[in-house]
Amino acid sequence: MAEHIVALSGGVGGAKLALGFAHLLAPGQLTVIANTGDDFTHLGLKICPDLDTVMYTLADLNNKELGWGQAGETWQFLDALEKLGGEAWFRLGDRDMATHIRRTGLLAEGLSLSDTTLMMCEALGIAHPLLPMTDDLVATMVRTRSGEELAFQHYFVRDRCEPEVTGFRFQGLENALPAPGVLSALGREDLAAVVICPSNPFVSVDPILYLPGLMQALKDAGRPVIAVSPIVGGMAIKGPAAKMMQELGMPSSALAVATHYQGRIDGFVLDEADADLRAAVEALGIPTIVTKTVMITLADRIDLARSVLEFSRQLSA
Repeated sequence: MAEHIVALSGGVGGAKLALGFAHLLAPGQLTVIANTGDDFTHLGLKICPDLDTVMYTLADLNNKELGWGQAGETWQFLDALEKLGGEAWFRLGDRDMATHIRRTGLLAEGLSLSDTTLMMCEALGIAHPLLPMTDDLVATMVRTRSGEELAFQHYFVRDRCEPEVTGFRFQGLENALPAPGVLSALGREDLAAVVICPSNPFVSVDPILYLPGLMQALKDAGRPVIAVSPIVGGMAIKGPAAKMMQELGMPSSALAVATHYQGRIDGFVLDEADADLRAAVEALGIPTIVTKTVMITLADRIDLARSVLEFSRQLSA
């Protein structure tokens, strides 16, 4: 029986590893579930940053230098909007606008976020299912030292991650349901492993894991859950994870990430730069491998995906 992998993904780092899996696995062997806690409405449009990053990456449309948005992007719309006094802090490119307009229109017609994602992925020739974690509205709110609570994109993009973080709240999560296909993917007989891609543990992965019924589904599946560290050598490859950890009173280390996931994962992947932490992670009761996790080239993405697949087979043996 062919093995099936479910990948839980945030944005850039998760999309890179998802692409690696996509090159190794047949269409029926991979399902990617993306965080939607970062979603928001801007300029009247439904924006889904993590979903779009994964979608563009799997369709080979992504801007490989920036890590977000589309390649060959232009900014005439945004430039014109700024001249008119409109909000231009969220960088919506001309190509990117087509995605948001199409999604918003389909949602207005009564389609679900899952339906709209499926339609757009099919239109872009993406062979592997990409699912939003939920069709319900969930908003990641960032609590700050000043007492102000910020919507994630306001914290992340508008305020450039400058406010000091004290915690997070996932508005609407307690009443959200996993999107159609999420629980069935985790319940497949041929499920080999669930992989937590190297995404921000707090604002990209926790919203997925804390979805009602999700952790129980992982437990019922009885398959290895493997997390790839997004922290390498004490630094985040992309995004504010390391800064958040320091502000939350945690060491900015891969060991701290493993500790955060303790009790929820069965395996952990460390970068070669953190090989000295392997014993400490395994002392938490988490089997660990050390490999190259920094994905610069397509070959890097495929090699890491292959290493994770081999690790999952070891854990299942």
